[in-house]
Amino acid sequence: MARFTFRLPDIGEGIAEAEIVAWHVKIGDRVEEDQQVADMMTDKATVEMESPVFGVVVELAGEVGDQVPIGSALMVIEVEGEGEAAAEAETTVEEQVEAENPGVEEAVSAEASAPLPPAGGAGGGPSLSTSDAPVDAGGPPPSPLPHAGGGAQEIKVLASPAVRARAADLGIDLAQVKPAEGDRLRHADLDAFLRYGSAQGYHAPHASRAREDQPVKVIGMRRRIAENMAASKRAIPHFTYVDEIDVTALEAMRADLNDNRGQRPKLTLLPLLIVALCRTLPDFPMLNARYDDEAGVVMRHGRVHLGMATQTDAGLMVPVIRDAQDKNVWQLASEITRLADAARTGKAKSEELSGSTLTVTSLGPLGGIATTPVINRPEVAIIGPNKIVERPVFHGDEIVRAKLMNLSISCDHRVVDGWDAASFIQAVKKLLETPVLLFAD
Repeated sequence: MARFTFRLPDIGEGIAEAEIVAWHVKIGDRVEEDQQVADMMTDKATVEMESPVFGVVVELAGEVGDQVPIGSALMVIEVEGEGEAAAEAETTVEEQVEAENPGVEEAVSAEASAPLPPAGGAGGGPSLSTSDAPVDAGGPPPSPLPHAGGGAQEIKVLASPAVRARAADLGIDLAQVKPAEGDRLRHADLDAFLRYGSAQGYHAPHASRAREDQPVKVIGMRRRIAENMAASKRAIPHFTYVDEIDVTALEAMRADLNDNRGQRPKLTLLPLLIVALCRTLPDFPMLNARYDDEAGVVMRHGRVHLGMATQTDAGLMVPVIRDAQDKNVWQLASEITRLADAARTGKAKSEELSGSTLTVTSLGPLGGIATTPVINRPEVAIIGPNKIVERPVFHGDEIVRAKLMNLSISCDHRVVDGWDAASFIQAVKKLLETPVLLFAD
């Protein structure tokens, strides 16, 4: 028996080390030749490591999250035969990795506002602060009544459907709650019962429970996001401008387009916003740019390679719509769906995750009144559409219902002045509020 040292091959040009993001084997496991043993992440991509030999694992380089220098031992495998065969096997695996990952380019990560995953529903549970009648918070706790049907006299509980639904959601038996006034139970009575019920040993099944502290190691994609966001905030003096846009006509047009789309993909607001951005950017070239800090050069791009911040299980990723300025709304809708699916399933290619010149980030249905997104360095601006809400507005002397959306933009103040950012958003606003202009020559 001999020991074979599997050294980490050069998995990318200029890469000095890689991070262990997953082990697929443990010490004592028998591995086959070409079996996946580990996932290694660099600044450019995540690469699967495969064993070049078969044998038994006797040593591993470290734990998940550790950095391993290129050329150092990743694992040691006990094999049959001579250990000197290692050199030939190592060459083979280096050639394999290089062949499978040609020209790996840097993946870009940006802030979201996207969903982060939703922590709950948009509506959430009923508020515990709702009160239908006053309750003396300093008074004694309500006395539990005999359980309905529990052997004592059957108790008829008077309560509205909303109170009953809330009690059911909280797991409260209404027969145990004493009304503060009259015979009808109100939300305030449920509040009082929740406040004082614990003194009588009652615990709502959905009540919060203290949990043990849980250390979570920052590794893989989350580490990359943390590093990129910290670098962006350290290096870039951000400022954010927000304006309100009336998208009533735009939403009506979008609904009409969807009703007559045939086999084409369903339109969200995003493709229409991208068209507006691409039509406006030629007049504001300082926004479709990348800033090379070291060279002191701002590259103003003629083409719009639009980054699309996408929330995935692995973290925030930014697939790129190439040459967005040449695509119509239907083509953009198809590309948005394709790239988002590829990112979420881990099938996005490295070239689809790099090279953006401007990024759009949206929290989607979670919305929010306004966002202050972090710039996707080395870009100089990021756009954040917010949730559409219906509100009454004045149109002349009349009050009408309107669909309104705030549009945010964060800019690098070293490159973009406040006047330029405001003027750009005003120009985009004009197109979105008069949507026929989106399709005019």
